[in-house]
Amino acid sequence: MNTPIILASTSVFRQQQLRTLGIPFTAAKPMFDETPLAGESAADTALRLAEGKARSLAEIYPQHWIIGADQVAWCNGRQLGKPMSVANAEQMLRELSGRRIEFYSAACVLDTAKSSLHTHVDTTVVQMRVLSDEQIRRYLAREPDAVYCAGAAKSEGLGAALLWRIDSEDPNALIGLPLFWLVSCLQRLGFDVLTEGE
Repeated sequence: MNTPIILASTSVFRQQQLRTLGIPFTAAKPMFDETPLAGESAADTALRLAEGKARSLAEIYPQHWIIGADQVAWCNGRQLGKPMSVANAEQMLRELSGRRIEFYSAACVLDTAKSSLHTHVDTTVVQMRVLSDEQIRRYLAREPDAVYCAGAAKSEGLGAALLWRIDSEDPNALIGLPLFWLVSCLQRLGFDVLTEGE
């Protein structure tokens, strides 16, 4: 493969997902305002942010494939982002206790050499268990990275204990990257993960 891959994300979770597949890449910090727009659906927000992150790096990487990604959770009529603090995470998890949450995981691949953009949004529906304040407190103490996850639920870690059911076409999407789609997209662009990965 001659085209270098850039991951427009500082997320350690997404970086680990690509490493697991053996995809060679360089992670770069996108410069893009992630504020949701009024009246925007959760799926539209996730896709706009994923595209915006990728496009923000296009001038720096003009002959690359840039992967952009974002995830937005939706519950009880509103969008839920990353809590970014333990206090916010506690409040968020109290509100989510026993509820059904929709996670919209968007990804795109921007081919800057050809100015072509490939996009996808994966929908994952999660049913949360009913949680006590003590369970929430202990979870956040044991899983401090959860404050950087949409909805404060780090499903690939101890967050699995928060969840009663997950319905998804791609279980990887809940972590941050819909890998099934990404593998297919890269294959269409000319990179076969199985034969060309590290």
